Amino acid sequence: MSLPVPGFEIELGTTALVVTDPQNDFLSPEGVTWGVVGQSVTENNTVANIESLFLAAKKRGLPVFISPHYYFPSDHGWKFEGALERLMHDIKMFDRSGPLNLEGFENSGADWLKQYKPYIEDGETVITSPHKVFGPENNDLVLQLRKRGISKVLLAGMSANLCVESHLRELLEQGFEVGVVVDGTAAAVLPELDGMAAARTNFRMLASESLDTAEAVRRIEAA
Repeated sequence: MSLPVPGFEIELGTTALVVTDPQNDFLSPEGVTWGVVGQSVTENNTVANIESLFLAAKKRGLPVFISPHYYFPSDHGWKFEGALERLMHDIKMFDRSGPLNLEGFENSGADWLKQYKPYIEDGETVITSPHKVFGPENNDLVLQLRKRGISKVLLAGMSANLCVESHLRELLEQGFEVGVVVDGTAAAVLPELDGMAAARTNFRMLASESLDTAEAVRRIEAA
């Protein structure tokens, strides 16, 4: 018995591109996680693929939403964390000096990858409040999507088996139709753990369809 592929078609007016964590700490060789995600980012051509999605979406007028990950000084007062939460705090991943200022933000690990800034900072992209662990349950992504009449989400970003998969699961629970761009993401690969392999399995089981970037761009352009 094989799993069906329900399919994911892009429709102008009801479909949006959602990108999680397109930030330096994940996608730049200078980022604090590059030692564990760099291999996967390179193999998947993730940086260029995300840019291709941004470019196609902007050209076709497909709405773009960013769900970023930030930690402020108050977040370092947490009394307990999961394993990866602890690691993120320890390595100062996505750290910002505070929620009400941008001191030290420019070109920091929490900042956008430089080549993405023209797409994200164009005055049209919706940047949600930050998610704090992995999923969007505690930010305003779902509200922003609903308020703009979005019912279908093309999902990409970082990292595959954590924030992307957590966003996928919550968006499905909230009643959205979701397609995932499998090479528009990447994951940590460690001697005993392969986050990308885990994500590919769950994307196939959960999403309406798992697409590669070339096919996703083709469907955006044809919408």
